[in-house]
Amino acid sequence: MRHGKKINHLGRKTAHRKSMLANMASSLIEHKRINTTVAKAKALKVFVEPLVTKSKEDTTHNRRIVFSKLRDKYAVAELFREVAPKVGDRPGGYTRIIKLGNRLGDNADMAMIELVDFNETYNVNKPAKKKSTRRAGKKKAETTEAPKAEESKQDEQEGKKEE
Repeated sequence: MRHGKKINHLGRKTAHRKSMLANMASSLIEHKRINTTVAKAKALKVFVEPLVTKSKEDTTHNRRIVFSKLRDKYAVAELFREVAPKVGDRPGGYTRIIKLGNRLGDNADMAMIELVDFNETYNVNKPAKKKSTRRAGKKKAETTEAPKAEESKQDEQEGKKEE
């Protein structure tokens, strides 16, 4: 039974696992996508998404929390400068895992994990969102404005005739 087992230990001791996830997260932030095994990608997703959420609000406290997890000041700067403004309106789900097949040497399941907003392939084909308008509301506005405009023109013409 697996009661209470919430994290995948990835066959490593705690210090090694934390260092590995910090290094992988720094690489993901720097390169925007990395190839790894499916198990490591899933563990990395759980590790990096709260950090991206923290980076949305640029405070000294949040920077220190993120630095304590990543341990790489260049990755922290990249996260707060470039990644956070792009994902500012997204409520979560900052990463995407795409399965790639099996590795040749040991037949391990491979995956690519990437930051969603930095993928040009998926984001190019999306057209800009159009504002939806209610046609009924538009017709009512036109019908009420049109007679007023005609009346004002008629009043102007009558005023010229009187002169």
